[in-house]
Amino acid sequence: MPKNTHGGKREGAGRKFKYNEATKTIRVPESRVLEIKEFLHKTKKTMEVMNIRQIEPTTQIEIPLALERIQAGFPSPAQDYIDNKLDLNEHLIRNIHASFIVRVNSLSMINAGLDVNDELIVDRSLEAKHRDIVIALIDNDFTVKRLMIEAGVYWLKAENPDFDDLHFNDGQELVIWGVVTRVIKNFR
Repeated sequence: MPKNTHGGKREGAGRKFKYNEATKTIRVPESRVLEIKEFLHKTKKTMEVMNIRQIEPTTQIEIPLALERIQAGFPSPAQDYIDNKLDLNEHLIRNIHASFIVRVNSLSMINAGLDVNDELIVDRSLEAKHRDIVIALIDNDFTVKRLMIEAGVYWLKAENPDFDDLHFNDGQELVIWGVVTRVIKNFR
């Protein structure tokens, strides 16, 4: 009897992981399918920053800081003592009154190491410079991109070839909302 080659789990089979989160099947009227696909496509490109909140450090926790630096290659014998303590509020935040945390909501900056749900510490008091990663407000939508300044012309660079860079037409206004100074990333 021949072996059944249909069904079951196969490498590369199934729907591709497009939205970087679990999906759910829903029923929609056939007449609205194109409209919904267009909405999802626009949302993928414009809803790049979500959950903006001001930093309010209400606690101070000092974490031991080891004297020995860790090499990325082969390990060296570890030192058994701690010389200093580090307060994460002081370490991560330069200007408490102008700092916010925003959560990344797209993959447009994946090649810069920013994944969906990473939290960015943003300082609104810093002046944005060429190649800074910034939170920008364009046509009432927030986005996170790399600021490019060439011959006095400002544009925003996506760090993912699947996303378009943003160049501005006459009448469009670019507002740099803040400069990203740190990323908080979960590895587990």
